[in-house]
Amino acid sequence: MASPNYGYRQDYVEADVTIWKEALFGAEVLLLHGSPVYYGLGIPHGDGSAVVLVPGFLGTDTYLKQLHSWLGRIGYHAYFSGIGLNAECPNLLIEHRLNENIAKALLATERKIHLIGHSLGGIIARSVANQRPDDIASVITLGSPFRGTVAHRTVLNAAETVRKRILKEHGPGVLPTCYTGRCTCNFLASLRRKMPRSMFETAIYTRQDGVVDWRYCITGNAKSDFEVSGTHIGLAFNASAYTIIANRLAQATTVD
Repeated sequence: MASPNYGYRQDYVEADVTIWKEALFGAEVLLLHGSPVYYGLGIPHGDGSAVVLVPGFLGTDTYLKQLHSWLGRIGYHAYFSGIGLNAECPNLLIEHRLNENIAKALLATERKIHLIGHSLGGIIARSVANQRPDDIASVITLGSPFRGTVAHRTVLNAAETVRKRILKEHGPGVLPTCYTGRCTCNFLASLRRKMPRSMFETAIYTRQDGVVDWRYCITGNAKSDFEVSGTHIGLAFNASAYTIIANRLAQATTVD
């Protein structure tokens, strides 16, 4: 497959990735607990800013508990997304759930907040950042194909199942093209816009990704794109990713 041209791809395409390797993410969890970064050593600490975490496709806030706890240990106020299972129209998730928790974070800290999203959660985070540039200081994505859905066929099949359920459940409450790259809702319209220059963005990816094509997870700006070794699932537990997150949050705070 040719490299992306850094525009948004509207069609869903099957990626040539090896999904069975994702079973190795358990090793990343173990390595994280043995890493100094997990205990806040050798990394910059936070200033009390709020960080809102957004889970990936078919995930809930639960699997981000380690990232949430770690952020708290290094000096940030971490918040879960509150979206529940990420298997719903993203536009509705943002409007009726995520924005509520963002408002809580803004009220509690009285300053701009940071967003961190894993996989689909990162796509949602980037869309929100474009919708609320005055409220968001930075956005960090972990294996998020925000250039277009190029994923393993298992993921595409699951997404189609979710799409059919959304249409059946919400009917005229969502657009007919909901949960496709052709949708014209505010979620995708915001995603397709260029990020504001004031936004401090970070895209963390792995070339060993067994779920999505990593080439659709980068901005194309070498200063914003960071490669780590590991699995797609494991990006939420990757010690190298945690180090990058700590450094980038500290830099974003300085810029802000």
